[in-house]
Amino acid sequence: MIWAVAAFLFGVIAAIQIPWWPANLNLEWITFGRLRPLHTNAAIFAFGGNAIFAGIYHSSQRLLKARMFSDLLSRMHFWGWQLIIVAAAITLPLGYSQAKEYAELEWPIDIAIAVVWVIFAVNFFMTIHRRREKHLYVALWFYISTIITVAVLHIVNSIEIPVDFMKSFPVYAGIQDAMVQWWYGHNAVAFFLTTPFLGLMYYYVPKAANRPVYSYRLSIVHFWSLVFIYIWAGPHHLLYTSMPEWAQTLGMIFSVMLWAPSWGGMINGLLTLKGSWNLLRTQPLLKFFVAALTFYGMSTFEGPLLSIKSVSALGHYTDWIIGHVHSGTLGWNGFLTFGILYYMIPRLWKTELYSKKLLENHFWMGLLGVIMYYVSMVVAGITQGLMWRAVNKDGTLVYPDFIETVVRIIPLYWVRALGGMLFLIGFLLMCYNIYMTIKLAPKQVKEEAVEVTRTGYNEIPGTGHRKLEGMGFVFSVLAFLAIAVGSFIEIYPTLSLHKYITPTNVTEPYTALEIAGRSIYQKEGCYVCHSQQIRPIVSEVLRYGNASTIEESMWDHPFQWGSKRTGPDLARVGKKYPNLWHFSHMMDPRTVTPASIMPNYPWLADKDTDFLRLRKELSVLRRLGVPYDDDTVANADGIAQKQAKEIAADIEANGGPKGMEKKEIIALIAYLQALGQKGKAQ
Repeated sequence: MIWAVAAFLFGVIAAIQIPWWPANLNLEWITFGRLRPLHTNAAIFAFGGNAIFAGIYHSSQRLLKARMFSDLLSRMHFWGWQLIIVAAAITLPLGYSQAKEYAELEWPIDIAIAVVWVIFAVNFFMTIHRRREKHLYVALWFYISTIITVAVLHIVNSIEIPVDFMKSFPVYAGIQDAMVQWWYGHNAVAFFLTTPFLGLMYYYVPKAANRPVYSYRLSIVHFWSLVFIYIWAGPHHLLYTSMPEWAQTLGMIFSVMLWAPSWGGMINGLLTLKGSWNLLRTQPLLKFFVAALTFYGMSTFEGPLLSIKSVSALGHYTDWIIGHVHSGTLGWNGFLTFGILYYMIPRLWKTELYSKKLLENHFWMGLLGVIMYYVSMVVAGITQGLMWRAVNKDGTLVYPDFIETVVRIIPLYWVRALGGMLFLIGFLLMCYNIYMTIKLAPKQVKEEAVEVTRTGYNEIPGTGHRKLEGMGFVFSVLAFLAIAVGSFIEIYPTLSLHKYITPTNVTEPYTALEIAGRSIYQKEGCYVCHSQQIRPIVSEVLRYGNASTIEESMWDHPFQWGSKRTGPDLARVGKKYPNLWHFSHMMDPRTVTPASIMPNYPWLADKDTDFLRLRKELSVLRRLGVPYDDDTVANADGIAQKQAKEIAADIEANGGPKGMEKKEIIALIAYLQALGQKGKAQ
């Protein structure tokens, strides 16, 4: 719950920073570009992660009629995960980031995540092996698929080569990296924020309503169709990009197919409450479950809708996606977790909830907060999309200046921030309610010995799926195969990149100084507000230039196509403005764009570029296939310093400050000026 408060608080601060840039406080550690990854990681892995672990540990022992395999492994899992969260909370504000959404953490933490996850997996599967109940209940199916798939996703996406203790480059580049990242990113949502919560839903909703799941057969169809189809849908995050057309179409088709299993699960959950709606008066915690399932239904309807190419053309890069994500995270994951905690805590402490009135207030404040958040962002997103694509009859843009589309939606950003505050205040009410419940719980309650008998093993084996539910190992292998097939086919382009590259369009790699600037760009989290991918859409070509090609990002470790445009696309910003313009823009964006909402970056003019590390960085990049020759690698620092002096001299000659050649701002300008200038297809 502590991490949840942190995640929600970071989110509220970030929401305020967008319409009111002074909230960045000119402090690098809490500027939006670094705070936003901290918020998303805290929400997904700290709040969401601990919620599912608590629910899985609590429900699995009851479903399997067995204590967890090892208390030691349980403790190692718990404390290991908390240390990882602390490590993320320290490193992300300091700017240590791989600049890949939901996978920003650097390689030592990635290894720690893999180790802790394996500990969790061993503990869970050994408990299944030692279970006293032969039949594996539907909730366990979802837990199994979660543990297997998250391990596969994390390991494959995190293959990288270190440069030093907190710097690495992914082995994938360009479309390869984009494919792997969104195979991971989409399925992090699928198998970290969906399948484990569905498993918890299948356990806690029937328990709270004291009724069996509505349909056993629907559970079977729901599970297998979901885990098989979900893994294919990652490419819908890359529609209209330079990714091969066949992969985009495949991703769109499987995304649309997700409607059926997703709604099957929602219907199964809601109909479990059929005939017991009167319990909403006597057991108000059920309201959280009903709201959670409703938001799940909304999100899983909207997701496939946004995956249709014509809809994606309007909604992608806009705040509509932000609203969609938060209706799922706050509405589905948040409300389901709150319902579980309200159910679980009084039973663990053998007492009654301190205040049902506070619970009711929490529910309505949270619900109002989510609705305000969602509606404001959908309206803002559609407004953005329509303004970006508006074209006059003479073929010119109606809103050629990007800032016009930003200023128009600032009031909606304030509504979003207010909605987030309401959600946070509601959660604080819950924290107080839970604290008082535990504080006032009876202190001298005797532990009751539970007699557990071994059941189901002497029965005549069932047939079909019922038989499979008694075979834990076989079930797990089949679950792995269900996700492995789609994963392999989806990532196939990463194994055959050469087929999609036109030799005459091959680009030049970045210079040493540009690589240094690219690392600064990633450190500051510029990718969370700017894309580097021009879609083949008329309005985008008019605004930014020719559509992006595969070759333009073929040396990019990692890719930086982005997923949100709070500011304009930067794919061809190189040479569009003079060096002094970029310098002024980074020091105070209002000097060149009066209505800009971008933060200031004054520390870039104070900090020195780490030129000495460039030899290592270029050496690693060459190992990854970037065509640097021996001389460039051996003299990377000297070559970079020479280019930095030229840029600094140009700034000084045009009235800028003196002595900037060693500063990070110069390296960043070098990178920005290189964007769109390396290819031959412009």
